[in-house]
Amino acid sequence: MAEALKNEKSTEDVALAIRRRVFEHAMRNNGGYLSQACSAAEQLAWLYNEELNLGDPTLPMIPKPFGGVPHADNPNYHTGAGYNGPFEPQFDRLFIAPAHYALVAYATLIETGRMAAEGLEMFNKDGSSVEMIGAEHSPGMEVHNGTLGIGLSTASGLAWARKKRGETGKVWVYMSDGEVQEGQTWEAIQCCAHHRIDNVKAIMDVNKQQCDGAMDSVMEVGNIKTKMENFGAVVVEVDAHNLNDMRDATKVKHKGKPLIILANSNPFHAMPILEERFPRLHYVRFKSEDERARMNVSIADSLGIDPIDYTH
Repeated sequence: MAEALKNEKSTEDVALAIRRRVFEHAMRNNGGYLSQACSAAEQLAWLYNEELNLGDPTLPMIPKPFGGVPHADNPNYHTGAGYNGPFEPQFDRLFIAPAHYALVAYATLIETGRMAAEGLEMFNKDGSSVEMIGAEHSPGMEVHNGTLGIGLSTASGLAWARKKRGETGKVWVYMSDGEVQEGQTWEAIQCCAHHRIDNVKAIMDVNKQQCDGAMDSVMEVGNIKTKMENFGAVVVEVDAHNLNDMRDATKVKHKGKPLIILANSNPFHAMPILEERFPRLHYVRFKSEDERARMNVSIADSLGIDPIDYTH
């Protein structure tokens, strides 16, 4: 029986390294998902470095090119879930619902020893499996979650099947708060409560922003915690940048119900200069060379590194 992969770095170090790697990538490519690294780094670092019980990756450290869609004449097709280890009963499974967090997810795989750094050089290149918007063949992805709101439903179905089979591995979902504007999210919670699917857990990045701006400017959703509890979930609110909060949240009993952790995050945490762009932070593309240079110096200082030499 395979054993779980043990990581050597502290979760704090992993979170910092995620931000540094995403920052360097954004500077070299004149833009990137900087805000998602600000809000999500501790959450993803904690999942991969501490909480998830995962085996060794089953796919090459340097991702292969896109191998085509699944069909009868493509017997070697595989999803990107192999970077999370084998599908064995004792191991956990992870679904990353907001596919636009892919850059941050790839950085997490690198910093936890599951993907080579060279993989990020393939990001958003023609023919690459390292997609800008993570697809089912992208590293760390198991299904296509480009339509926000389907991740929890997919994970809940798998969790129900695993429970019926008596498998001990849990099913985790990483979510974003924009998904509560999708009705399918609420149906999934209600379904889990009705069928007593309690081996599914979710952590939601509550950064109060989305592609079109601030959450409330697109659609007000009210008190997310209260609504989720009314639909049958056990809900815990935490500070997304406090690892002990997340560690304690998993200890909350939720027999017969799904556990959802609402991780209240700051979309410019550790990169305060990004507040200039708030709430337009979904994808930060620099408006001028002057802005690029200013942000390079400011963010590098905030992250404790030298500015990136992006001219080479």
